Amino acid sequence: MLSGCDGRHNWMAGAGEESAQVKTLFIVLMIGAGVIWSAVVGAAIYAHKRGAHPNLEREARQFVIWGGAVLPTVLVGALLVWGLIILRDITADDGDLTVRVDGERWWWRVIYETPEGDVITANEIRLSIGQRALFRLTADDVIHSFWVPALGGKMDMIPGRETMLTLTPQTLGSWGGLCAEFCGGAHALMRFDAIVMEPEAFDKWLAEQAEPAKLSADNPGFEVFQAEGCGACHTIRGTDAQGPVGPDLTHLASRDKLGAGMWDMTPTNMARWITDTHEMKPDIDMPPYPHLNGARLDTLVDFLMRLE
Repeated sequence: MLSGCDGRHNWMAGAGEESAQVKTLFIVLMIGAGVIWSAVVGAAIYAHKRGAHPNLEREARQFVIWGGAVLPTVLVGALLVWGLIILRDITADDGDLTVRVDGERWWWRVIYETPEGDVITANEIRLSIGQRALFRLTADDVIHSFWVPALGGKMDMIPGRETMLTLTPQTLGSWGGLCAEFCGGAHALMRFDAIVMEPEAFDKWLAEQAEPAKLSADNPGFEVFQAEGCGACHTIRGTDAQGPVGPDLTHLASRDKLGAGMWDMTPTNMARWITDTHEMKPDIDMPPYPHLNGARLDTLVDFLMRLE
């Protein structure tokens, strides 16, 4: 029952300003619920022991009015106003950094808006500690739900509509993110890392992500990549691979995980991802390439693992 209170997905961690607000609201609600439950049970026990008595009718009427109507209305109303204030704060439309996230089937397209232009990556979100980030959330075909439990509340991602969420990380580290709305076959495997960095390190990382891939035009791995048709779905900036369907691979190897947060970024996992795709993540759109093996597969994997 307490599995959500530990680890990278710990919603009680309070690693962000917004999650701390949600945690405080939860604690107050739990304490309030405990007090109200105790009062109701105590009143029931008192009434049972006291028994029915004609002279208690006026006292009972006052108890019902004040204890059963006025007090709950005031308390629930106050909690509602507090909750709406928190909701207003975490769905504001401003931030020091703007990140567009599109929920795909079943991965995350991530776009950082900068004065120099958009910086596109996938399945990993990096943030600067203490910097308020505005997330503009959309979905490709079905409803998803964007949630980094340790940093803040969740927000639905709805096709044809843009929703807003703000996160202000306060603790360095790598926190787990996930889709919190059932969205189809690989829903449980639709995750991502939310990595909180020092401001200088984040700025350096973002600048590097904006650069095109560094590789020679006659790279043998890229030749395999193109010959197998990978460039029809994937983009590698700086090359003629400009596929708009799948994740941007320009700096693929700089990410910690493969397969939308599911597998460590290693050559072994990369080779399996290419040849046994649906074994590693069922129902995704990417087709497997079981015919790739030997030196040809090794060449492609080596090429992909150098896209840093």
